[in-house]
Order: sequence, then structure tokens, then C-alpha cells
Amino acid sequence: MDKFDVVVIGAGPGGYVCAVRCAQLGMKVAIIEKRATLGGTCLNVGCIPSKALLDSSEEYHKAKHKLDVHGITVGDVKIDVKKMIARKDKVVSEVTAGVDYLMKKNKITRFHGFGKLKSKTEIEIDLEGGKKETIQADKIVIASGSTPIDIPSLPIDGKVVVTSDHAISLEKVPDHMIIIGAGVIGLELGSVWSRLGAKVTIVELMPRLLGTADKQMSALALRLLEGQGLEFKFEHKVTGIEKKGNKAKVNVENKAGEKSQLEGDIVLVSVGRRPFTDNLGAKEVGIEFTERGRIKVESNHFQTSVPNIYAIGDVIDGPMLAHKAEDEGIALAELLAGKYGHVNYNAIPWIVYTWPEVAWVGHGEEELKEKGIEYKVGKYMFKANARAKAMNEPDGQVKVLADKKTDKLLGIYIVGPRASDMIAEAAIAFEFGASAEDIARSTHAHPTLSEILREAAMDVDKWSIHS
Repeated sequence: MDKFDVVVIGAGPGGYVCAVRCAQLGMKVAIIEKRATLGGTCLNVGCIPSKALLDSSEEYHKAKHKLDVHGITVGDVKIDVKKMIARKDKVVSEVTAGVDYLMKKNKITRFHGFGKLKSKTEIEIDLEGGKKETIQADKIVIASGSTPIDIPSLPIDGKVVVTSDHAISLEKVPDHMIIIGAGVIGLELGSVWSRLGAKVTIVELMPRLLGTADKQMSALALRLLEGQGLEFKFEHKVTGIEKKGNKAKVNVENKAGEKSQLEGDIVLVSVGRRPFTDNLGAKEVGIEFTERGRIKVESNHFQTSVPNIYAIGDVIDGPMLAHKAEDEGIALAELLAGKYGHVNYNAIPWIVYTWPEVAWVGHGEEELKEKGIEYKVGKYMFKANARAKAMNEPDGQVKVLADKKTDKLLGIYIVGPRASDMIAEAAIAFEFGASAEDIARSTHAHPTLSEILREAAMDVDKWSIHS
């Protein structure tokens, strides 16, 4: 029976990064993954394929609607969906192959199969062809990720009623896509197919977009998305679905009890994800779970109720974000090596890859009010920025929230082009405990979009130069 210092169950962003860092620190490492390709949901059917489609659809939309103002005239613009999907698949193949290379480079033993805890130190692996193999480990890391939440009243058939796994591989542009859930996945895939010509209706139980985000900034994002043609039905619940051939009728009800029906050819069920711990054997070996069904771990040390078994990523509390899982994987590996591993959860950015993009780190105004924290606000619009004007991308705003007494940063929100790249500066500022003035007095290259963040930071104390 093979024995390892560390065995990681799951090769998503948290799992494979943890395995690599453990190997770098001199441990003998194995990783178990049920998929034929590594990278988990993120690389195979989540983050990476959706971003490939978002970029393709944005290029199409730009060619069709945004080039004339630049003096560029194009002919009849058409979309080849099969070619677009093939490109997406190529991107996924290259990225997952890169992870496989990392395993070989770092001499990490890879098992293709389903790993199940047989005891506190043994993992049984169901291999291809019905074979089984058992391996031993001093330390075990559960990084098995998450899976879409199922709704019994909305049975998935993969053709008309689909999950995000199917929505990244549609063969043609839908006439009418109905999306149940206005979360990140629904907004991004809705944007893809809307740009390509589909009518998109998003049904959401909550009263507003991005419910945990700053209310004013989420309202701005909503206005911009509605301006692109996306239709939203907030405070509506889905009561059932009727399928007939290649169409579906979705029954919805608003908060007043008024019922209506939506008909579409694709219904995307995107109501969130749940930790994937099915048949893992965790409870059988003594691992405790939270009331929400996540694995309970010791704060910042990732240790479960079984001392030599750890958990990271989507299976534990916190946002289900790939970069959060990666940071936890690195921190855990360093803790296992006797070093100081730590994750600053206050500095983890959130991003929605619509266009304009939405990104934030820290708290919104509503959260600060609830906590009784006095704050001051600085804002700056993209339309006032020279680089944004040159790009013909005037939509959006940056908001900076800082402590009223100390000026320490409390929240930074960005709605605008390239917000996903701009938010990195904000995350670093949070990591170092910076103040709004620290950003305001740091030189930002001109002309760049990053100057918008600087101007918003200046505006916290009302000395923005270009307002």
C-alpha cells in the first residue's frame, strides 16, 4: 500500500494549488480527481470556459455595435456558435493540460478516480474499470469542491432545462433564455447569450441584484445590464415548469401572489451551489459538519474534528470563489510544513464578469451602517476619465469607503470596464491596512483607468482634482 505525507482529494483550484505548494515544501504528495482532466469545476465547466465565451461574445457585440464610432466599418457580422464553442474547449484543454504539467513537474502522484475516506489515514479510490486501490496518508486534505443545487420541481434534462455545465456548450443561440437565479453565474451566462441575440429573462427571489453588495453600486450595475436588454423579475419565485417538445413554460409568482408564465427554449437553473461531499465517507470517520452542510474546521487552520484531516475551498464556510480556495490551499500547505499560513478574508475580492464588470472588496454602505461604523465616501465616474473616453467606455463608477476617524479603507467598489483587473490594487491596499489617503497620494500612470480609483480615494476627503 502506497503511503504519502499528504493526499489531496479534489484537483480544483484549492486542491491542486495545495498539492503543488506541499510538494514545493518537500512533502510526498498524491492527488485524487474523479474527472479525466484536472482543474475541477472552475477550469473545466466554470470560470475558464465562461470567461472564454464572455470574451467571444463581447468581441461579437463590439464588432456589431461599437466599431462605427471609431471610424471602422464592417460588413454583415455573423456568429459561428460551433466555432466559438470549439475555441472555448481549446482554451479549457490548454489550461487543464497546464495543471497536469504542474503535477508532473512537482512529482505529485495523480490518481484518476473517486476518493473515499476508508479510515482516518486511508483513502479508497474507485478507479476506472471497476478497480479499487487503497492508499495511506499522514495528512488528508478534502478539497472536493461544489456542485449545482438541484430543485426537485425543475428536473434537469440537459436540453431544455439546463445547468451552467450545459449552458457553456449550447449548439445555437436560444430564442428566449429564462434564467432562474440572478447570481454571478446567471448574470455572466445571461450576458453571453444576450450579446449573441437571445432574449434573456432572469427570475430572482431576492428584491435586488447582488444582494450582499453595496446597494447603490448594485443598482448601477442593474441599470447598465437592463440597458443592454436583459430583463429582470425580482421577488418572483418559480412554482413549476411545463415542458413540451423543445420549449418550456416556467410558472412564476410575485410577492403579491400574482401568477404568470414565461415561455422559452432554454431554462438555465442557476440558484447556487452546494458543497460536494457525497459518498466521501467524512461523517463515517468522525468529521463534523455545520448546519449549512459544510465541513466544520478550526478557524484559519483548516483542521476538521479529525486532527489529521483538513478541508479547504467550497466545502468549508466562506465564499465559493476559486481564488479564496487557492489562498487556503497555500496557507494550509505552509501550516503543514510548520510555517505561518494565513488567509485575510477581508481582502478577498468579488468579481462579476459582465460588461461593464463589477468588482469589490470589503464592505458596502449597508453593512457598515448595520455594524454601526462611521464612514466617509469618495466617488468618481468612468466618463470623467481620459482613458475611458479614449476607449469609448464611459459607463461605471468607483466608490471608496473609509473609516471616518482613521481613514482606513473599509470598502472599494468598481462598476466599469476592466474592474476585474483594477480590483487587485484595492485588494493589496486592504492586505496592507492602507488608508484612502495612501491610494490618493500614490502615483498612478496617466492615462489609465486606475486613475479613477485614485480620484475616488481623493474624493473621500473632497479634494479630487478632476471632479
